[in-house]
Amino acid sequence: MRVEYFDVICIGLGPAGMAVSILGAECGLKVCAIERDKVGGECLNTGCIPSKSLLKMSKNKHATTKLKNLNLTSDKTPNLKEPFTLINKQLNYISDKKTLKMFDEVELILGAGNAHFIDSKHVKVGDRVLSAKNIFIAAGTRPMIPKIEGINDIEILTNQNIFQLDKIPKSLTIIGGGAVGCELAQAFSKLGTKCHIVHFNNRLISSGDIDASEILQEVFQKEGIDIYNKKEIISVKKEKNEILITTKDGIVIKSEKLLLASGREIALESLKLENTKVSFDKNGIKVDNKQRTTDKNIYAVGDCTGGLMLSHAAMHQGMFAIMNAISPFSLFSYKNYVVPWTVFTEPAISYVGMSEQELKNTKIKYKTVIAKYEDYGCAIVEDVGIGFIKVHVSSFGRVYGVSIVGEGSGEMINEWALIIQKKIRLHSVMFLAHSFPTMGFLSKRVAELWMMEKMQNSTLRKVIRFFYRKM
Repeated sequence: MRVEYFDVICIGLGPAGMAVSILGAECGLKVCAIERDKVGGECLNTGCIPSKSLLKMSKNKHATTKLKNLNLTSDKTPNLKEPFTLINKQLNYISDKKTLKMFDEVELILGAGNAHFIDSKHVKVGDRVLSAKNIFIAAGTRPMIPKIEGINDIEILTNQNIFQLDKIPKSLTIIGGGAVGCELAQAFSKLGTKCHIVHFNNRLISSGDIDASEILQEVFQKEGIDIYNKKEIISVKKEKNEILITTKDGIVIKSEKLLLASGREIALESLKLENTKVSFDKNGIKVDNKQRTTDKNIYAVGDCTGGLMLSHAAMHQGMFAIMNAISPFSLFSYKNYVVPWTVFTEPAISYVGMSEQELKNTKIKYKTVIAKYEDYGCAIVEDVGIGFIKVHVSSFGRVYGVSIVGEGSGEMINEWALIIQKKIRLHSVMFLAHSFPTMGFLSKRVAELWMMEKMQNSTLRKVIRFFYRKM
């Protein structure tokens, strides 16, 4: 048996595997990266990147239609009857012209099938046997198919095939009210599809802020999206050209297409981990603070370890894992770093740090400071007055968690991630000049509101007056 030797083998080239492979090669290591499908994983090819393209197209069409109804534009509207052709052209360009160039120093094995472990130090893919000092698993996840009567008897859409449609459906039912379900519901709705969201949770984006969920639901309902919260689906069937979903309380929802966006599940079967000492279960591969598995020369990164299933979280894990493997004297623990996240609806919803419920559960004393978009002149004139910044903070200005709903929240949340990560207090935020008029200026306003409330303290006012008059 001929064995090829490397410093690093990485199985999977989604965001986590890309970070491992590219950084390892840049550090001078001999890296072999294996991907059974396309470089970039689900994020680039069937997830966050194509969904953002669809959202942008839908936003542009919606804006053009509004102007046309006001007789403020011509009849020459963009041809968006087949947006998926354009999306796939964009993805091919990104993959062929941009992404693959980053792997010039990496031995790539693409499209050769599933890689699997022969033992703890050897991997086989196709007819090749590979070995390395460290092997990184970045296997990702797949869409979870809920156990509903009849669901296996009909054609269903997931993020893996929805961007391969040949036309925009007339109607669409989405099972799942999380980020994927909400983003695609709004995108398709603005493209002319009648959309329904049905899910088990009692509100949209259930892991986020309650007020944010209420704002999003109100916007969706005004846009004509039907929302069925806290519903248990008991059956799915097809009658003629319609898919019928029946809930436990007797509601029947009809649509042309059905999209599943009800979560992800770990996909590890093809790896044959039983040939190693790696410990894993249905929730993912077990790792320590260095991202090492129970088989010490094997690391696992990204969605396959469970936890936050976000592309940028996976990149973070991949970066830390390869750095830990290279430098035994330093420990980069992913758990020591905050991870912001965003739902790219309109309005966008972003979070970082501890939620209000987490603060209550841990009995941490906090104060909530809120700055509303509707009170900010820039937001009003730009017609984006829906939203708020909500900051949970200690009496001494330490920030525990932040929720932002509104225009630009996905950009603004990064500043708050740094504030929490570096334990920067609100005093410093207030004294930092922010570019004006931008939405980011609202972050400074939150700090100003917090400070103004502090100044209402009668004792503090007396001290200030005393020293002022003495000067």
